Amino acid sequence: MAKTNQKTAADKNSADNYQVTFSPAENGSFSIWPEIPPDGMVKAGTALTIKASPASGYSLDAIYYTVKDGMWGTTSKEYFTPEVTLTVTKDMTLGAVFVEDSLVENIQVIQDVVYAQPGVKPLKYDVYSPKGARQLPAIVIIHGGGWSSNNEDIMRGLARELVKERKYVVFSIDYRWINKLDGDPTPNHMHQLIEDVFGAIAHIQEHALEYGANPTRIAVTGDSAGGHLSETAVLLGPHIGNGGFGEQEGLYAFMPSYIPSSKSVDQVKEEISRAIMAAAPSYGPSDAVDFKGFMEQTDRGYWDAVSPIRHVPYVQKRAIPHFIVRGTKDPLISHEMIQSYVEVLQDKGQKVSYIQVEGAGHAFFDWKPDAQTRATFARYGQLYAAEMRGFFDGIFY
Repeated sequence: MAKTNQKTAADKNSADNYQVTFSPAENGSFSIWPEIPPDGMVKAGTALTIKASPASGYSLDAIYYTVKDGMWGTTSKEYFTPEVTLTVTKDMTLGAVFVEDSLVENIQVIQDVVYAQPGVKPLKYDVYSPKGARQLPAIVIIHGGGWSSNNEDIMRGLARELVKERKYVVFSIDYRWINKLDGDPTPNHMHQLIEDVFGAIAHIQEHALEYGANPTRIAVTGDSAGGHLSETAVLLGPHIGNGGFGEQEGLYAFMPSYIPSSKSVDQVKEEISRAIMAAAPSYGPSDAVDFKGFMEQTDRGYWDAVSPIRHVPYVQKRAIPHFIVRGTKDPLISHEMIQSYVEVLQDKGQKVSYIQVEGAGHAFFDWKPDAQTRATFARYGQLYAAEMRGFFDGIFY
């Protein structure tokens, strides 16, 4: 039995101090109130208000804080308004990032459109529309993070690059995290993440005209885990249905997490399958054998059902051109993993362009506030986003 004079965890936490540091800003400035003491130690529970001001010719990208956490070592929380208030609960680094006006001044950005909530987390997407857009082809981006981290914000650098020539409306989508990482009482399985991707696309198609997009002309892209999910989007649409997933032997039907009230499941299947015309999956796995550690299922039927490499059609049935990139120094996704998918595509007569990016590692399409990630994007992401955009131009223009 605990002693009555022993401090509770909450009492102890309230007396703790945390180290708060900040990253010097470029092309703008920010202020923090109350001021951080010279030693950087701030009492737990302190509310800090951060105000950001861009320099002339620049716009705010995000105010952020970074903590040591998550599968990648650090986790960032970003805010897209010029003033935010946050509470100190951990050691953290604060900062603000600014981008050139030319990147954003001709774009209308709509954030956090909720398309479904099958669990604890609301599922949402962001929209990047050229101002005055009308009936433009749509590009759907699906973020990576091991199916277990990140959200749609991490793809905003790629989204801005794809929309910059005003030829596309870009949608960056989120989905459930695998297992119980969203805080759901029951695990989320891989097929449900795929169902979220289909739900997002169904919602985008329903509202596409509002954003200046054509719901019948869609491309998909994504990196890492999002590369896998973008492959499922382009290949597994014909398997959308309401017959259940693995409940009957040999039957694996994906039920989108959102279905428009005016449409049947069969209509959604037909519209998604017909609309997605091209894919640009970046450094992502195609066979469940290569990501089985993320799933609790061990049966081959389930693995095959969520493996895009098992569902490539002959080009005579459906043409789905691919553009694929991978860094030569990627420690997570091997050349052999990509090449096996490329060979299946080629065997089925599909057009595929596979580029190995010399010297690049993993996740070079990510955009985070830390200087290293942004420098990697500037070195590799911008260049190969332009290559990707050229690939899509060849399909839609």
